[in-house]
Amino acid sequence: MNDVVRVPAGEFQKNVGRYSEVSLSRPVVITHNGRDRNVYISHAEYERLKRRDREVLALGDFTDDDLKAIRATRPMPSAARFDDELE
Repeated sequence: MNDVVRVPAGEFQKNVGRYSEVSLSRPVVITHNGRDRNVYISHAEYERLKRRDREVLALGDFTDDDLKAIRATRPMPSAARFDDELE
């Protein structure tokens, strides 16, 4: 998918039709006071994301390289606050 398009909320409201067309090929990020607030995407992209959200992988779905990469991964120092959940 191409780069996102960022547009202020007022501009988006004035040109909804235009950004509706743009959203068919790339996400449109709607900003408010310079901050990202919402993302306008096509229905097809929404459905693709929903399907992916529900994808469940079993251990057998991972390749040896995947498992090697997972084993080599180390948590960020900020994750230490969750260490008590390992017990």
